[in-house]
Amino acid sequence: MPFILKEFKAPKGKKIQLFLLQDLAYKPAVAHRLISRGRIFNSFHKSYLISEIINEDSVFIALFEGHTRGLKPLHTFKDFAIFDKPSNLVIHPNSKKTKYSLLDEIRYHFGNKANQAHRIDAETSGLVLVGRHEKATNTLASMFEKKEYKKSYLAIVQGKIYNNITIDKNLTKEGKNIGVRMATCSKDEGKESITHVKPISYNKEKDISLIELIPITGRQHQIRIHLHSIGHKIVGDPIYGIDDEYAEGYLNKTLDKKIRLEKSGSYRLWLHANYLEFTFQGIIYKIFSKNSDIYKEFNS
Repeated sequence: MPFILKEFKAPKGKKIQLFLLQDLAYKPAVAHRLISRGRIFNSFHKSYLISEIINEDSVFIALFEGHTRGLKPLHTFKDFAIFDKPSNLVIHPNSKKTKYSLLDEIRYHFGNKANQAHRIDAETSGLVLVGRHEKATNTLASMFEKKEYKKSYLAIVQGKIYNNITIDKNLTKEGKNIGVRMATCSKDEGKESITHVKPISYNKEKDISLIELIPITGRQHQIRIHLHSIGHKIVGDPIYGIDDEYAEGYLNKTLDKKIRLEKSGSYRLWLHANYLEFTFQGIIYKIFSKNSDIYKEFNS
């Protein structure tokens, strides 16, 4: 399990926040996060509030401890590493009930100060950049925020794409109440979103195309909604290009796997983060994924 309840001796009469800051030497942001997320408990498993006084000789903290299921980093460097994440694996635990995430592997291999520098969707496979310590993580995360990188994806989509395409359509949150879903909108609305599309191969028997995608902007679900908007939804997409009731079922985790396969075309989203290029401490890194699942699926 990712969260382990650990006991710490504590002085009675001291505010819980001060105990975390002074006695356990947590940084203010970390201490606040632990308390606000209800991860500090007394012996009756009741969470402490931020202003509460410790009234026992011990406190209990739910701490994340990574474990491995055999996933190893693709490349390891002094300050950072790169994982080739499989599909259907979340980057970070969504709750205390999340049994396994990429963060488990990150902390198992590199310790509790390592963290991911960016995120990709759980069902999207491919490259994830990881800082091995806080300074590297912050530097790499800032690089992503400032778009100081190049990356490309591979996808399997429905239908045949004949030529290179640039999709330039603004995106906004969809008005329907079915969870997080984006929609294209007019140029005077939403946020600018641009994706370059390059066809690689076409499978006539299945009527599917293998394509390369270069997102110029980095909006949520950008690639997925852009491809759906031009009539080439990604195979296996359970949110875009299917009826609202099935998309809602998927988002609420109530969609039957067989129905998902029937309606979306696959048990997973066939989108893969395939290439990443960036500069770190004056060195240019160009990293390609070694995961061949998308090629196997396309040619099967």
